[in-house]
Amino acid sequence: MTKKLLLIFFTLLSTIAFTQNITLSEKAKVSILTCGLGPESYAMYGHTGIRIQDSLNNLDVVYNYGAFDFSTPNFIGRFIKGDLQYFVTNGSFIDFYYNYQVENREIIEQELQLNPNQINRLFEQLNHSVYSDERFYTYKFIDRNCTTMVVDKINTILGKEYIKSNTSNQSYREILYPYMTNFYMKLGIQLIFGTKVDKPGTRLFLPYEFKEAISTTKVNGNKIEKSGAKILQVTKSETHFNWFNSIYSLITVLLFLVLLNKKWIKMSYFIFAGLLGLFFSLVGLYSLHEEILWNYNILLFNPMLLIFTWYYKKGNRDKTILFGKIILAMLLIYLAYMTTKIHLEIVWPFVALHFYWIGEIVLKSKKSKL
Repeated sequence: MTKKLLLIFFTLLSTIAFTQNITLSEKAKVSILTCGLGPESYAMYGHTGIRIQDSLNNLDVVYNYGAFDFSTPNFIGRFIKGDLQYFVTNGSFIDFYYNYQVENREIIEQELQLNPNQINRLFEQLNHSVYSDERFYTYKFIDRNCTTMVVDKINTILGKEYIKSNTSNQSYREILYPYMTNFYMKLGIQLIFGTKVDKPGTRLFLPYEFKEAISTTKVNGNKIEKSGAKILQVTKSETHFNWFNSIYSLITVLLFLVLLNKKWIKMSYFIFAGLLGLFFSLVGLYSLHEEILWNYNILLFNPMLLIFTWYYKKGNRDKTILFGKIILAMLLIYLAYMTTKIHLEIVWPFVALHFYWIGEIVLKSKKSKL
């Protein structure tokens, strides 16, 4: 076992030395690899890699941005805060291909129209990124991920931002929305997102959007894409409608709560909603992720519901009416703002429930005062 580990270690060292010192031949070529979507949250948007091949030097290596280490101390806390260090890696294409084959995720390859000088400069820059302090970087969901890092590298080699987003007529939220197929994951992500994702999608940050941009980009009148092919085809099982993983299950649960019509259920729900809003507020202040700043969903899951619930429990009608009216006014502002937002279609059950329950409580409190 020790001999095998030593062999692997020295093989790795020799590979590192080889890739650092080599000068690519005229036969070298560069491809962008777009990898399919996966069920895990970190794979739900796909992945982008850079492949460099040189048959004369017996080289076939893939560079990947976006790697992270689960064993990092305080991993969850650093991920939430937004200062978790990601890094770039390289490895053989065969290993890369095999990993995605095992995960049943397709790979689409697009060879780029680059001259030998550009390919060598890119190769040098990628190796510098891997084997220097530049290897580590702070991940940003939109501005610094596995795709944006590759886009920036290629555009730097081209000398200008030739490859860029052609979806600026859509917001980042609208671009992301179709990728989220799990209803409750989609709901959670849409609720924690803030105003940044509602801005025009001027940054090319998703693998499949990058793939489409490559197909349409021209440099000095010539297409940047030299060739394109799906080099790993997979068979996806047919996805059937899942009632439990849909808005219908959410509506059913909320209707069930309404039909039970118990005061303790209402209070428990309002406490949960208020705490969720408090979490949105605090995480926005704590985290460095710009995507969750200025979260207007706290107008729906309002921290003031905690105060409202307290006075409702104590039977203080005046305070219940006062805070109920304030919360309803905020709900109206929220609803007016949401009319242009795509995720209104999945949060409206909560909006309806809040209007109904809070409005009912305020009206009953008024009547009991008479």
